[in-house]
Order: sequence, then structure tokens, then C-alpha cells
Amino acid sequence: MNTKNESIAILGGGNIGLSLAKGLVKSGKYEPGQIIITRRNLRALADLAEAGYQVTEDNVKAVQFANIVVLAVLPQQLNILLDNIKEAVAPEKHLLISVASGVNVSDITNRLGKTVEVVRAMPNTAIAIQESMTCIASQNASSDNITKVKELFDTVGETIEIHEELMTSATALCACGIAFFLRAIRAASQGGIEIGFHAAEALHMAAQTAKGAAALLLINNSHPENEIDKVTSPKGCTIAGLNEMEHSGFSSALIKGIRQSSVKAGNLYVND
Repeated sequence: MNTKNESIAILGGGNIGLSLAKGLVKSGKYEPGQIIITRRNLRALADLAEAGYQVTEDNVKAVQFANIVVLAVLPQQLNILLDNIKEAVAPEKHLLISVASGVNVSDITNRLGKTVEVVRAMPNTAIAIQESMTCIASQNASSDNITKVKELFDTVGETIEIHEELMTSATALCACGIAFFLRAIRAASQGGIEIGFHAAEALHMAAQTAKGAAALLLINNSHPENEIDKVTSPKGCTIAGLNEMEHSGFSSALIKGIRQSSVKAGNLYVND
């Protein structure tokens, strides 16, 4: 992918926006000067400005600078942003990428009143270390632009194209999912402290163990139960611990949490 002629505006320098900017540069595919980031409080972007990124509080200026525009604000803030940049958006020039949860492609095009191509993307914060799981979908983008967005996010992790009606579910499983797995690692480290390890040791051991467990599935293309069976022996300590967790509702709690996050994600945007 030739990215030297690309310019990217990230409207909303929050956690996801900043993670995307840093991840793209870390991949080596983009220079900081190709990326402009907006935020109302520019002091929060001072370190990025020093690193060569362009920063501004003017969303219209950022849109005019770029040919790829990433809408990285909260769903509750999106309508105000779209109204602000409406006149600057040019369908023949711009490709819009929205990372706002629960906002359909048609919501954006209808608000703008323009037939600009829009691709929805749902990354997670691991994008900053090039380990994101990003889901993308669109109703109106060309195959070339969908490929462009996929290649863009492939530089910062793995990308999968899904149907748009599943994007809210992707938010719960992949974006919110980062927090769920981190909470599980935190709980494991607390268990480690209780059985005798110092806090830093327990956290490192738990995190590396979680990394290894994920790698077993991804590298071996294996199912969790197959790998679980390898470490559970009759009357052993692993099955005793697993059964205790299941008696306390471990799997059920995680499933319910994902479902609840999906419901909430679908109700974040109000199209008024």
C-alpha cells in the first residue's frame, strides 16, 4: 500500500484517536506530518505536536487538509461534529471512517446530506501497539475504499470485514472486550497475591500466561476446550479450580457482560 500521498484527519484526539495516530506511525507506513489531530484542549496534544504530528482545534481545517477523515468522537458528540464539517466534506475527495459506536453509515450520510463514502471501523485500544482486533463494515463504500480501510487498520493489528448489523456486537466483543480480559488478568493477579506472590510478580505472571493462552488458540487454530483438556487431569488441581469458578458463575458472568455491553452500545447514539 502506497501511503505517501495519503493524509489523515483524526477528528477527536481521545484514547482511540490518539491510539490510531500513534499506531499508524509506529507501523512505519505513515509519517507524523501526514496526520492531523483535533482536540478542543490542544495542551493535551503538546507531546504529539513535538513529535511532528499536526494538531488543531479546527475540525474544518483538518477536513480540508486530509483525504481520509476519521470520526473519532463519542456517539453523543457526532451530530455536532457532522454539522460543523458538513460544508467542508467533498464526496469526490473524502473517505470517511467512523469509529463511533452504534452509528450507521446512513445516519452519517443523512446528517451530512451528501453521498460521501463511509466505512465503519471498530478497533480497540491495542491499536497503539499494533495488536488491535478491528471490525469494518460499510453500506456504500467501493471495494477499493473498503480495501484501503482494511489495509490501513491491518498496519495496527488484524482486521475483519463484517455485516454492518453486527458492528454493535463487535463493539461489545472486541472494543469493550479489552476491558473484560484485562479485568480477568487483574483478578488472576490478585489471586496470585493471595497465594504468596508480590503484586508486580503476580501481575507479570498473569499477563504472560494470558498472552500464552491466546497465542495457543491463534497459532494452533485451536479451540479453547482442546487446550483446556491438555491441562486438566483426573482429580487434578486445574479442574478443581475451573469447577469452582464455574460454580461461581464465571462463564455466565462474562457472557452476560458482553450482552449487556452490546445493548448499551446500540443505544449510545441519538439521531435527533
